[in-house]
Amino acid sequence: MIETTADQRIRKLRAPKPAADPWRAHGSLLEEERRPDGQVERALTVFLVGAECPYTCSFCDLWRWTIDGPTPPGALVAQLRDVIDATAPPTPDRVKLYNASNFFDSRAVPVEDLPAIATLAAPFGGVTVESHARMIGPRTLEFARMLSGTLEVAVGLETIHPTAMQHINKRLSLTRFDSASGYVADHGIALRVFVLLNAPYVPADEAVEWTVRSVEYAARRGASVVAIIPVRGGNGEMERIKALGHFTPPTLSGLEDAVDRCLAFAPTVVTADLWDADKLATCPECSSARIARLARLNLTGKLEPRIACSACGGR
Repeated sequence: MIETTADQRIRKLRAPKPAADPWRAHGSLLEEERRPDGQVERALTVFLVGAECPYTCSFCDLWRWTIDGPTPPGALVAQLRDVIDATAPPTPDRVKLYNASNFFDSRAVPVEDLPAIATLAAPFGGVTVESHARMIGPRTLEFARMLSGTLEVAVGLETIHPTAMQHINKRLSLTRFDSASGYVADHGIALRVFVLLNAPYVPADEAVEWTVRSVEYAARRGASVVAIIPVRGGNGEMERIKALGHFTPPTLSGLEDAVDRCLAFAPTVVTADLWDADKLATCPECSSARIARLARLNLTGKLEPRIACSACGGR
């Protein structure tokens, strides 16, 4: 992929990349997830270390957990094997292989490693991988056929706000997203979608509205699960955009507003990404209870009354 001026600027503003070992996973976690049929699965998420994504999105902070150069053959297999071996029984229902890049990019996931990865994933009923919509194609179908369980592909739609789509440097059009979502649907592959809360270049007073519209767009195109991710700063580019007045950091109340409204899109499961949710908190009196409420909504999909707070009024 040809590096653009925007790519160069974004990369120059980053802090030095921490050292990452391609033979050791960055981490893993066990969590419960609701599925469209209402069942709650146990999911093992493995944060794999490999080649950096070639798409230099303005909001991305995942590059921190990647290496320079291609992923060495066998490295992802070793990482996954170690995590699975260290996971106490019983075997979770699903394994999510998140490599901070694109699973169907041979530079990030060597083609020769796919059969071994599929073998390691055989005990799991569902397998989730992540990919840019532009990299979904025949290799996606090839990997799906290797699996004993079902494949789900997680795709970042991010936002359908037209100005934001042009400026976040993702190189994704709605036409391409629609093509990818149609492709996986035609081959019986599930679709998970990531949508941003407070995407850069979306006016602050329209942030929740555009998040809801983007979630609805994904749901209408067959998404089984949509995760709403509050945009994080810290990569240099987001600070530059904020200084120009084109980014307002998300709030906990905005995340609550978006999730509450998006529960109406069932059977699509809409969840709040609560990673670093404490950093959205501004009120010590109610923030923990409000985050706990969002965690319950993630599992039940049933709207609950908002947490009342005399100190901040729930803002």
